[in-house]
Amino acid sequence: MNLEIHDVTATNYRDILQLKVAQSQKEYIETPYECLEDSVEWKQFKPVGLYVNEELVGFAMYGFFQSEGTSGRLWIDRLLIDEQYQGKGYGTQFMKMLISKVTMEYGEQPIYLSVYPENGDAVRLYQKLGFKFIEERDINGEHIMRTQ
Repeated sequence: MNLEIHDVTATNYRDILQLKVAQSQKEYIETPYECLEDSVEWKQFKPVGLYVNEELVGFAMYGFFQSEGTSGRLWIDRLLIDEQYQGKGYGTQFMKMLISKVTMEYGEQPIYLSVYPENGDAVRLYQKLGFKFIEERDINGEHIMRTQ
């Protein structure tokens, strides 16, 4: 199986917009359209498509926000796997790849993400990969997790 991460470009933009999460997850994550709109406003975000054997299966964004915290914060955000590809372990595999990618691009440092605690599957995934809750929330009220 070949897993790859590709930047969102004019070539795959429309395909990214077609990604959908399961109905039960819609309250936890923005649509791909909303995510891409946010990446226009927040230039620090780098939106990427997640591919398995050259087929688009998901989306994420990441970026370094210099003005956050005492020395900036590195974020992985908006990870989603299309509903038809869920339950195959792609979320775990792509999170590992994203952690490696952001570490290579920005250097070894804590990585932040936000999640609703009620989103149990996501919380378990992030905890399995070493993320821990800190006593902070983001602007949307999501709880912030960080690697140590």
